Amino acid sequence: MTYTPQIKIPAVYMRGGTSKGVFFRLQDLPAAAQVPGAARDRLLLRVIGSPDPYAKQIDGMGGATSSTSKAVIVAASTRPDHDVDYLFGQVAIDKPFVDWSGNCGNLSAAVGPYAIANGFIDPARIPRDGVATVRIWQANIGKTIVAHVPMRGGEVQETGDFELDGVTFPAAEVRLEFMDPAADEEGGGGAMFPTGNPVDQLDVPGVGTLSATMINAGIPTIFVNAEDIGYRGDELQDAINGDPKALAMFEAIRAHGAVRMGLIAHPEEAARRQHTPKVAFVAPPAAYTASSGRRVAREDIDVLVRALSMGKLHHAMMGTAAVAIGTAAAIPGTLVSLAAGDQARPGDAVRFGHPSGTLRVGAEARREGDDWIVTKAVMSRSARVLMEGWVRVPGDAF
Repeated sequence: MTYTPQIKIPAVYMRGGTSKGVFFRLQDLPAAAQVPGAARDRLLLRVIGSPDPYAKQIDGMGGATSSTSKAVIVAASTRPDHDVDYLFGQVAIDKPFVDWSGNCGNLSAAVGPYAIANGFIDPARIPRDGVATVRIWQANIGKTIVAHVPMRGGEVQETGDFELDGVTFPAAEVRLEFMDPAADEEGGGGAMFPTGNPVDQLDVPGVGTLSATMINAGIPTIFVNAEDIGYRGDELQDAINGDPKALAMFEAIRAHGAVRMGLIAHPEEAARRQHTPKVAFVAPPAAYTASSGRRVAREDIDVLVRALSMGKLHHAMMGTAAVAIGTAAAIPGTLVSLAAGDQARPGDAVRFGHPSGTLRVGAEARREGDDWIVTKAVMSRSARVLMEGWVRVPGDAF
């Protein structure tokens, strides 16, 4: 009996924001995986350790959560005025597919540092000390992200005193600007509000008719009121993820919302599109205890938000969903704005409470006639290299 030996592929394992994933340079991938298709998907599934019926990803680099089952491919950009193209793959844990339908806002924070460290940026543009600017083309959704990366002694600064709720240790701050975050190119219908309304009535069989804000900003997101689905808005993961009926309800909301947003034609198609849209529930500000045990005071936040990713309540907040929250908070009449007191913040930041603590995100918005235009959303994250070298996979895995 013959056996296929393993091959090794250069890779970097990085944390970005409250996520982590395996980063590759496009040119380092095997030839068959350098183009989109089944070979690339099979390779990344094997790298991460999916599909795993045990849902542990023991035989791979994944961490068995939506926040840690991720892969990134970076290439020199072919777009004018951009440095790199960034492609994100959300790898399913127990199913054999990779979802390419959206971005990861958290890992976006690691793309700039990765690009600098791996030779994608002209050294003449990188200060020895100061802040390097990296213009990123987010290839999944066709948007620009500008990363401001701190430099010390000619290298990316990774340690520092910037604290991010949901991340254990402080690190250096990476500021991100998500340019023109609304109306993504991938099935969003070219509109911030695909239905044309800041709030709609969404009929969900078995659940009822819910008020919903469905928005394309950062990532397609469906917001509902916590009270309308029997929650307070201060719940932690165990309250949702240990309740199969609750998870089924949220998936039904997500599937029927996706149809209303024009992302899919039938609710059944949502099972093959787990990464988008996101579903989140909001409530007015209130004091609560975060998952770390820290008490969050009512006056520390403007609104409570909880969001689900890949069928589970997220332990903190997805970066792209944070963009959606900041954008919706800047526009009067959305459920996010209403929960925050319906005080539009076209030039200010909103601080929201999530299971791990708080996060501040701002959106620059202006009104043009009856429409709102959001030019960019801004937030700070951090990033750090955890390990670098090679990942190994069986040579016949793809």
